[in-house]
Amino acid sequence: MPALQQPQISVVVPVFNEQDNVASLVHEIVAALRGVASFEIVYVDDHSRDSTLAVLRELKTQVPELRVLHHVTQSGQSTAIRTGVRAARGEWIATLDGDGQNDPADIPKLIAERAQALPDVKLFAGWRVNRQDTGSKRWASKWANAIRARMLRDDTPDTGCGIKLFERAAFLDLPYFDHMHRYLPALMQRAGWKTVSVPVNHRPRTAGVSKYNNLNRALVGIRDLRGVAWLITRSRRTAVEEV
Repeated sequence: MPALQQPQISVVVPVFNEQDNVASLVHEIVAALRGVASFEIVYVDDHSRDSTLAVLRELKTQVPELRVLHHVTQSGQSTAIRTGVRAARGEWIATLDGDGQNDPADIPKLIAERAQALPDVKLFAGWRVNRQDTGSKRWASKWANAIRARMLRDDTPDTGCGIKLFERAAFLDLPYFDHMHRYLPALMQRAGWKTVSVPVNHRPRTAGVSKYNNLNRALVGIRDLRGVAWLITRSRRTAVEEV
C-alpha cells in the first residue's frame, strides 16, 4: 500500500502479552478486508512483557498494511485504543480485542451497516449474541450490562464487545478517561450522535490468558458508571448556525 494513500478503514488493535494470538489475527484481518476496502492495521503494544512486540516486528516485513506502536510504559486498554486512533489515517476506525475472540470477518458486516445508516450514526457496536466465555464471566457481564443500561439508558445490549466501528473525529471529541472504551455508546449519545448494535460472532480464547477478572471489572466499573452518569447529567448541546 503506498505510504501516502489514505485508507478507508483503520483497524486498531490494543495488545498486552498476546504473543500467540498476534500472527493469526493479523492474517485474519488481511483476509477479511483485502478487496473489500483500503485499510491499515494499527497494533498498539501496551508494553508487553512477552514476545508480542518481536512478533509484530516480524509481521511488518510480511504485511504492508501493518503499523506497530509501542507504549514505553503500560497504560491500559483505553489509552492503547486512543493511541491507535490518534495515529490512524482512516476517517473510520474498526477496533478488535487482541485475544482473537472477536472475528475480523465481522468488520465488512459493520461497514455494510454504516453504508445504509443515516449520517448521524457514528458508532456501530458489536453485540455478542453467542458468548464463548466461562459461565461466571457471562453471568457477571449480564448483570453489569443490566446495571449500566439502567443507569445510563444507552440502549446497548453489549457495550463491552471489543469489535466496533466508529468515526475517528467523533471518538477524539469524546472526554477521555481510563476505561472509557467500555462506555462508548453512552459517550457517543451524550455527544449527540446515534449508535447501532450489530450482532457479531464471538469465539473462545485459544491462547494466552485474560487480563481481567470479575472482581476487578466490578470494582472499577462502579466508579466509572458514576462518572459517566455524572458526565451525562452535565452535558449541554445546541445546534449552531453561522450568521
